[in-house]
Amino acid sequence: MHFDAPEWFLLLGAFLLAGWFWPNLQLWRPLRAFALLTATILLSDPQLENAEDSLDLWVLLDRSESTEELIDTGLPEWRELLSKAKPSRKDQLFFVDYAAEVLEQGLGDSAVFTGNRNLTRTNLAIQNVLALADDNRPNRILVFTDGYATEPLVEAATKLKARGIPLDFRLVREETDNDFRLANIQTPMRVQAMEPFVLGITIRGFSDATVPMQIMRNGTAIAENITVTLEGGVGKIEFTDRLPEVGSYRYTASITPPDDSHPGNNKAERWIEVTGGPRVLLVTKYTDDPLIEALSQQGFTVETISNPLQLEVGQLSGTRALIINNVPAFEIPGDFLAALDF
Repeated sequence: MHFDAPEWFLLLGAFLLAGWFWPNLQLWRPLRAFALLTATILLSDPQLENAEDSLDLWVLLDRSESTEELIDTGLPEWRELLSKAKPSRKDQLFFVDYAAEVLEQGLGDSAVFTGNRNLTRTNLAIQNVLALADDNRPNRILVFTDGYATEPLVEAATKLKARGIPLDFRLVREETDNDFRLANIQTPMRVQAMEPFVLGITIRGFSDATVPMQIMRNGTAIAENITVTLEGGVGKIEFTDRLPEVGSYRYTASITPPDDSHPGNNKAERWIEVTGGPRVLLVTKYTDDPLIEALSQQGFTVETISNPLQLEVGQLSGTRALIINNVPAFEIPGDFLAALDF
């Protein structure tokens, strides 16, 4: 049991002082004391715990290229051990495969994962489990992974803490001396338009070497044929960039070592948001759309797109309004239309 308004228990101190200053109230009499205590407890809004004597265990299996064979080899034994360890029939066991996609295993499904194995989206997998988990039952998450996620885990960690769901993990790694991985991309989460910022990248490996690297922004290469030198198994490199337009931008870094046993951990990405003043996104087929001048006179920053195929979801970030002028819906990318809130 817990109390949603425990501050009402301060009344007990007030009752004691009142009984001491005014003895004629006779607050020490059993019936009056019981009535005051009962009223205080009711005001504090007691809540009974609804947790059942059971547990839902969600087992996340990293099916990316770097752990494919290791998971397939160990899964039968892990499944048997977890099934035997169930305290009662009320406890439930769920297996979820993930890599670039997240797929929950059914009761009769095989252990073969048919999704894309290029990424290790642990953050997405955890958030899928949080969406499926029953709030009225205790939940716990167990992750079998090599620990090399290709996306930040900050959002998932915040949601796990808010819901009080514990997460355990077991590292599944193969002893190797020729594996290199892109460990981290570090950027600020938000910057102003035209504000310079630093893009920091960390590469780790089991030996000292020189590793080729490529950096892309929104799918377009901005730095190619870069080499990073690893010393002591770690290589770090920094770049500066400046973005003139408001929106969200995706930075992707990838390495191509000549001899690498696990290419699945050679890529990572990070989003950054560029903020500014009031901004309008205008999609138009007109060469000199009169709306541009009219909106500019009102103090808006107008971004004009004449080719609808160039539209990206990140352009909606920080946008006060979207105006589509003389452009049919079928010419606009489907993912862009799906992101519109209307």
